[in-house]
Amino acid sequence: MFIQRHVLPGLLALCGPMLAVAAEPVKPWWPAAVEKRLVSAGENRAQLEKALNGIPNDQRKGMQFLIENMPDADLAAIKGDFLILNHELAYKARQETPWGKDIPEDVFFNNVLAYANVDEKRDPWRKEFYDMCMPMVKSCKTPSEAVMKLNSELFKTLKLKYAPQRRSPNLSPKESIAQGTASCTGLSIVLSDACRAVCIPARLAGTPNWFDNRGNHTWVEIWDKDWHFTGACEPDPKGLDRGWFVGDAAKADKDSPEHSIYAASFRKTDSHYPLVWARTNKGIPGENVTDRYAKSRPATTETVRVSIRVIDQGKKRIATAVAVTAAGETKPAFEGTSRGENADLNDLLHFDLAPEKEYVVKIGQTSQPIKTGKAGTQQLVEILKTDK
Repeated sequence: MFIQRHVLPGLLALCGPMLAVAAEPVKPWWPAAVEKRLVSAGENRAQLEKALNGIPNDQRKGMQFLIENMPDADLAAIKGDFLILNHELAYKARQETPWGKDIPEDVFFNNVLAYANVDEKRDPWRKEFYDMCMPMVKSCKTPSEAVMKLNSELFKTLKLKYAPQRRSPNLSPKESIAQGTASCTGLSIVLSDACRAVCIPARLAGTPNWFDNRGNHTWVEIWDKDWHFTGACEPDPKGLDRGWFVGDAAKADKDSPEHSIYAASFRKTDSHYPLVWARTNKGIPGENVTDRYAKSRPATTETVRVSIRVIDQGKKRIATAVAVTAAGETKPAFEGTSRGENADLNDLLHFDLAPEKEYVVKIGQTSQPIKTGKAGTQQLVEILKTDK
């Protein structure tokens, strides 16, 4: 009884201040802008707070960036563990790559740390791509060298290719890999995410509609002291800033929203990245980058652009030799190779021919006469290849 009356009160007196200190709430470190977003997160606030408090102090600005800029749908759904792992691996790759330390902080946040490109499903892709792609780029010294390596090897490793028939244009990496095929947008998402996994700043770029109204296209831009581009799953051994669409991109019009070229952004901007599969969705930030692609166009042109598509009996595109000969001549004036099913639908064989003139297009034993229209016009010639 002596111990109960005298020792226990002493112990309680000693522990009281400690218990009081332990019960004190942790003071939030984040600014008012983040707090406002946390309020908007509703029931998901605890998950976002877990992410904010689950990273090293010297990396707080990165998590702040993500929460301030993430789409509203993510704000209410993204889990803390997802953000923490994404954060940890992005900073780890920055430390392990020769170019990581040279990336400006704003570029790192927006184009490496960001966990999404547009409105694709939010898969936890970073760990898988880090493990797969870091060995691929281990000998590379620059982001440009590394993205060329990835573009050459990644899609073969994944057994992933382009196909016009797919479930959706904006598949996530996991969905594209499971399907084995993807659109230009799906392939670009895969390459962009793979780049980000090894600290290559990357983003989607594209046009809602080419200047001649034949459709949209998406590709990837990467940052290496400036922005450069490459077609996903379309590596060019000669380097970046090359591709079948360069000539088309040069004719883009920045004053026409339908025919401009845009780059997607995670950071909020004053404009949006147009989604051709979801025209009413204007929630993806973007910027008009047409000026970096477009060139001044001559007032008039003296030729007719003729595009050739060769198909088989099943209406599949065939990659085959094509020769164009002026009527009455025997030697071809133009030669090239048509595009097969693995090429983008808008990637066509083009010839600039004289206007209002007769030609013969020959594929194997199949010949088809054509007559060009007026100068400055365009026409599509589709040829059924009947011989084997």
